[in-house]
Amino acid sequence: MGVIFGTDGVRGVANRELSPELVFEIGLIAGDMLSRSCEGRRPRIVIGRDTRISGPMLESALVAGLLSAGIDAVRLGVLPTPGVAYVTRHSQMDAGVMISASHNPVEDNGIKFFGRDGFKMPDEWEAEVESLLQGNPHRASRPIGADIGTVRDDAQGAQDYVSYLKSTLSGPLAGCKVVLDCANGAASLLAPRLFLELGVETVLLYHRPDGTNINKACGSTHPERLRQAVLEHRAYAGLAFDGDADRLIAVDEQGELLDGDHILYILAAHMAKHGGLRHNTVVSTVMSNFGFHKALQASGMDSLKSKVGDRYVMEEMRKGGYNLGGEQSGHIIMLDYSTTGDGVLSALQLLQVMRQEGKPLSELASPVVKFPQLVVNVQVKNKYKLEGNRRIEALIRQVESAMAGRGRVLVRPSGTEALVRVMAEGPDERELSSYVKGIVEAVKEELEYSVV
Repeated sequence: MGVIFGTDGVRGVANRELSPELVFEIGLIAGDMLSRSCEGRRPRIVIGRDTRISGPMLESALVAGLLSAGIDAVRLGVLPTPGVAYVTRHSQMDAGVMISASHNPVEDNGIKFFGRDGFKMPDEWEAEVESLLQGNPHRASRPIGADIGTVRDDAQGAQDYVSYLKSTLSGPLAGCKVVLDCANGAASLLAPRLFLELGVETVLLYHRPDGTNINKACGSTHPERLRQAVLEHRAYAGLAFDGDADRLIAVDEQGELLDGDHILYILAAHMAKHGGLRHNTVVSTVMSNFGFHKALQASGMDSLKSKVGDRYVMEEMRKGGYNLGGEQSGHIIMLDYSTTGDGVLSALQLLQVMRQEGKPLSELASPVVKFPQLVVNVQVKNKYKLEGNRRIEALIRQVESAMAGRGRVLVRPSGTEALVRVMAEGPDERELSSYVKGIVEAVKEELEYSVV
């Protein structure tokens, strides 16, 4: 058994690496650990999932493991990841679980845990679960009789989450016209209903999940149809979520794509203008574009960089007392409202800024002038061999020296997939392409390129 937990919980091909047997053991061990932390009180845990065909199968296995450990489980059904985090905290549950592989294709699935405070479980907790899995998971305590856990379904959690999202708005959104791409995922029922109740005229895309079409040529990683629809319908904006709706990518009224950097800047500028940006600082990751940082600086704001992964953005935010952070990929964390990235919340807040500023998205995003950025994902057999590879490190140093003061290069393993990401950023696209090509070839040769 290899490494189980990545940067966003457990992730793998459902019914293969992420088998029902493994998920049962994860539920059993996590439940046993939770029981011991609750000091004799029977713990309660909520479970949500996205629309993948494997969701009910893995949910059943997880529930069986939790019940076997004496946990009372509450199934929320299909619900965005931030909705599970909200219900966990608001309903005073002892933990929450989301079954999802986020933006990954349908064959993948994953499991991420939240503590009773609604924040993702820390690395140390995940490491303990993994250590017990590597040992003998059947040593976990198994109660009998009336001490075995119970399970029930609860639709109220989703209603509570929708009501909370509405409460974050300080003014009406009626009159806006938007195109909404739900990625055939967890937001497919919730988001259209919410926007309708708020009086937003909504054109819907990819909101009919069938278990197999989640993220399929749609959502935050495939905004092509969204861009066309915004122009066709002359909408104020296009808004795209990913499979578990913790990301947001936008399209302005001119059909131009706005990523997480643009959205972060727009929200930060508005918050700073009204005195709401704590320490006048935004937390982003090392993947954020240089143009984003220049725009913040020109507007009198500061930025702080974390490692890639929304959990690391959150760690920096909590450590420094910041209330806005996120990733270029569309994870936007507004700590005044949520304990995790929330695509639907971010969409509502973005529309609210447009209404309050009286400006179109294109104008609000215009200070962010992006440097060309080239990213190549290399499928490899063992991404963990990247660290310490002398040939690749020497190439990176050469490129950094050649681009000193004009750009940068970043090579890192994906936190959730068997990939190494090679990124270069600078003013000359042909130069970037040459540098990236050389590093990619070295990565393929050194880390065993895997053709899928």
